[in-house]
Amino acid sequence: MKIIDTHAHYDDAWFDDNRYELLDSILAQNVLAIINMSVDIPTCDFSIELSKRYDNVFAAVGIHPENIVGTPDSYIDTLRKYGEQPKVVAIGEIGLDYHYENYDAQKQKEIFEQQIMLANELSLPVVIHSRDATEDTLNILRRTTPEKGVVHCFSGSPETALELLGLGLYISFTGVLTFKNAKKAVRSCEAIPIDRIMLETDCPYMAPSPFRGSRCDSSMTIKTAEKLAEIKGLSVDETVSICNENAIRFFNLGVNN
Repeated sequence: MKIIDTHAHYDDAWFDDNRYELLDSILAQNVLAIINMSVDIPTCDFSIELSKRYDNVFAAVGIHPENIVGTPDSYIDTLRKYGEQPKVVAIGEIGLDYHYENYDAQKQKEIFEQQIMLANELSLPVVIHSRDATEDTLNILRRTTPEKGVVHCFSGSPETALELLGLGLYISFTGVLTFKNAKKAVRSCEAIPIDRIMLETDCPYMAPSPFRGSRCDSSMTIKTAEKLAEIKGLSVDETVSICNENAIRFFNLGVNN
């Protein structure tokens, strides 16, 4: 069964040597669909062009919290135009990141909220990045109430996961779920109903075991699915089918599982 990768970054320079050959191969073999995420205006352009090249590649458009410096005042109008493109299925990835020094928390929160409001205006889901910013992320989500949202690359606590579920959000897991030290993520996965889980790679990063440290691509999503199946006590095919259906429903993808 082919699998859906709900979060990828094929604009990354790590793919420069063989980007299109790789996508041709994996989409023909074992990947049903890919959603390419954006982090700034240039990657929005890339994601949209990539979605035009491949029937089963879709785009998300947005400003990542690490990319807010230099964001033009007109960025919301630009994203609004992008969001009306037929294969744009989400606003993302957006959110908060307090991991590195000298971050501008106030500016991050302002841009995060503005993009959620745009997503609600366009009736699009949001794809949320949250690192070292759980409390502020939750506060913004409570206040802005996105119509539909997913917190990607989740590795937080079961308590945080349940609060996100209570706000109506989905949660997606990367290859981190397969790491030996990912005990918290596994406990959270145990607590989340499988009909609220999606699978992703965040490629070219977060390659699952046994590929950890190498360049990741969407074909490796299956390794996370295998771990999820183990945690949930399901077959791999059943797990892939459920997660694919979750993604198709969430992003309103025009593909058949």
